[in-house]
Amino acid sequence: MPDFLVYALIAGIGVALIAGPLGCFVVWRRMAYFGDTLAHSALMGVALGLLLEINLNLAIAAVCVTIAIVLFVLQRQQQLATDTLLGILAHSSLSIGLVMVSLSGNMQVDLTGYLFGDLLAITPADLWLIASVVLVAGGLLYWSWRPLLAISIHEELAKVEGVAVEAYRAILMLLFSCVIAVAMKIIGVLLITSLMIIPAATARRLSKTPESMAINASMLGALSVILGLALSWYIDTPAGPSVVVCAFGLFIATWIKEFALRR
Repeated sequence: MPDFLVYALIAGIGVALIAGPLGCFVVWRRMAYFGDTLAHSALMGVALGLLLEINLNLAIAAVCVTIAIVLFVLQRQQQLATDTLLGILAHSSLSIGLVMVSLSGNMQVDLTGYLFGDLLAITPADLWLIASVVLVAGGLLYWSWRPLLAISIHEELAKVEGVAVEAYRAILMLLFSCVIAVAMKIIGVLLITSLMIIPAATARRLSKTPESMAINASMLGALSVILGLALSWYIDTPAGPSVVVCAFGLFIATWIKEFALRR
């Protein structure tokens, strides 16, 4: 197996393992639009990194975290509905990013790789970055699992029970920001959220407890990466979209199976 394919496989599975549990919170808390907002802001991070000639991964992470903090502050003021804020930030950050790219002058920028991912261009340096983020984010998620689950089930009840709702909500936003920043090169701005949502939605049909749903989502995400890379390798399709197509195929398969059992 070629080295670049091994790197792609390791990177994709690594991101899928942490995206699965986070995707469960996206499904439980109905935060799909929040993920899209951070994903769109990632393009502004790319543009900023190119203009300032700094590390792109660092610039993407910084912008994603900044957008998450801005959203967190605006939500607390309660002057606009959350979906309105998300719509404003999502499209504004994407547009600002595109304008900044156009201002980069003679610098040639291929937006296709950023929009749809470039899984087969993963380098050993990318693998170390992904491994670090997955380990740190996984540890933080494990440590805060019960409080995060409590605020996802019922925020008011969790607050009464003494859970620091605002703090754990901020932790969840931070986790989303970091994972989206490292997943951008793998799956692309336009498809990042799908790697979180589709395996989690599929796992929901197969699981009886939140913990089993998180594990199943990770496994389904990893399986989607393996199948997507195989599809890309054998019929020469884009790797990122192929992974999402395979994840969607697994979702449809479980839906058909459930429908058949009901009949």
